[in-house]
Amino acid sequence: MTDASILIREATTSDVDIVVSFNMAMAKETEGKQLAPEIARAGVAAGIADPARSLYFLAELAGKVAGQTMVTVEWSDWRNGFFWWIQSVYVDREYRRRSVFRSLYEHIRSEAKRREGVCGLRLYAHHDNRRAIETYLKLGMARTEYVLLEEEWATT
Repeated sequence: MTDASILIREATTSDVDIVVSFNMAMAKETEGKQLAPEIARAGVAAGIADPARSLYFLAELAGKVAGQTMVTVEWSDWRNGFFWWIQSVYVDREYRRRSVFRSLYEHIRSEAKRREGVCGLRLYAHHDNRRAIETYLKLGMARTEYVLLEEEWATT
């Protein structure tokens, strides 16, 4: 059940700074990575400006942004529908264990079910992030048989 004191809303261009700061904190905390601020800012600004690229959802408590998620889409030809990928999950330390992510997830799940053509939700988590994985499982998500692979290179 979503906490009624938590407001979920889509991010706007005025939220770029908070999203960038959360992304920087998440990268440092979860992977020990220091993101290049100018690239992070450009990426967030581009995502917020173009809803076809991504949707950012923010959770607010008493007017303060407490957490965030970003949603991107993946076309599934097997299902003739879109998966919504939940990414850039971050909850400010001050607000953890207070249903912030649960509220974000339930909002996104409800939005995805309401929209035609969305066939499910997906996300990936670092294999050592046990607390997050437990949270996702409690919300009804399931482990899959897929392994994430990537080839990464720098962007400009």
